[in-house]
Amino acid sequence: MTATNQEDNIVKYRKRKPINIGLVIFGIIFVYLIATIIMYLTAPRITVYEVRQGSILKDNAYTGLAIREERVVLTDASGYVNYFAEDASKVRVGTKVYTLSNEKLVLEDESSDMEVRLTDEERASLLRRIQEYNNQFQENDFASTYQLKNELQGSLNKITSNSKSDQLESLLSSENDMGIAVKTSAKDGVLVYSMDELEGLTLDTVTLEHLRKSNYKKTEFINNTHVDTGEPVYKLVTNDKWQLLVEINAETKAALSEKKSVKVNFKKDNQETRADISFLEGMETPVLCLSFDNSMIRYVSDRYLDIELILEDETGLKIPKSAETSKEFYVVPNTFLTLGGDSSNDGVMRQRSDSKGNKITEFLQVTVYYEENEMIYLDPNEFNEDDVLLKPDSSEIYPLQEKRSLKGVYSINKGYAVFKQIKILCESDDYYIIEEGNSFGLSNYDHIALDSQNIKENDVVF
Repeated sequence: MTATNQEDNIVKYRKRKPINIGLVIFGIIFVYLIATIIMYLTAPRITVYEVRQGSILKDNAYTGLAIREERVVLTDASGYVNYFAEDASKVRVGTKVYTLSNEKLVLEDESSDMEVRLTDEERASLLRRIQEYNNQFQENDFASTYQLKNELQGSLNKITSNSKSDQLESLLSSENDMGIAVKTSAKDGVLVYSMDELEGLTLDTVTLEHLRKSNYKKTEFINNTHVDTGEPVYKLVTNDKWQLLVEINAETKAALSEKKSVKVNFKKDNQETRADISFLEGMETPVLCLSFDNSMIRYVSDRYLDIELILEDETGLKIPKSAETSKEFYVVPNTFLTLGGDSSNDGVMRQRSDSKGNKITEFLQVTVYYEENEMIYLDPNEFNEDDVLLKPDSSEIYPLQEKRSLKGVYSINKGYAVFKQIKILCESDDYYIIEEGNSFGLSNYDHIALDSQNIKENDVVF
């Protein structure tokens, strides 16, 4: 064979390009990053909420009408009246209440130009009353300005009453031609130096017009004013028990219908007390009757009182309603709970069937999610449908059948969603107040999923 023929038989092959391993790895990483970004962008967002202590206060503001056992005392003679005792003070039978004289009495604080010195408490009380008037003032009720003037004058008279009492005693002990007569209390009670013509009002005679403060007028009794025989000089409240009538709506009545008492906050001095409740019959709208056996003397000079009915006042852990979820659990007597072998972990002895139908008894570590009335709540996902529990040191068995639902949230303290039981104490439009200190539930500063709809149990949360 010639050389030429040998050259004709040579077949040329293309060189195979070497594989770039680095480029392949980079491509895989790039695809992984793209997939991760897409999954991140399309996955539901898990917003974290930090559990903190809080409270929910549900109250309703009203104005109530006070009903008391009270009588207006009339004078049996004419003259200029001056009072011994302070307004809103308790007196016994025979206590000196006022004097009557033929002429006006010139007392030191009235004849001198010295200003009356007020304590911080007295000044705050007067300013508070002026502020209340300013907030409630209406141009079509200018007559209330004179009522305010009389009330302030009465308060100032009360502040200076101790000095006047000493001066009256001095005048009585000295010889004078003013014809001063001393008048005493005929009954025990609390003195009030004002009247409003509603003293005879009872639960049977009250109307909605009375509750709505229509045409209300109040008269203050002032020192050194002239009175004729048979005119009123003071009022005496003779019983510590009293009632406050409040016109309410149907919703509030429904909220109170199963209660026997309610907490009341008086806006005048921000004091709280409890009152027994009942409802007046025969009214066009619901009327609540609040019955008190204390605090009468504190508000004895007020016919109308601004109050708040505190329907709910709970303190605990505050969580958003959106975090709430629920889960079903097997309910098992707590006597089936035991410790497994050398372990200190809680668990149960269960009997199950293997793939060949043989019965196997084994210890299963479990998490107790809640306990009440000697029954424990166990996760159904930890058991098979045909499992039965064995009672320790006994032949008693318990089939897993009964299930109950628990309300809860998803705790994400450990980086994944764990169901935690909650016990709701009260609620507002957006939040719950739940029980604190429950070993099966949440603690202050725990982290939970804000929206339970976007997460499932055991989901990993970054």
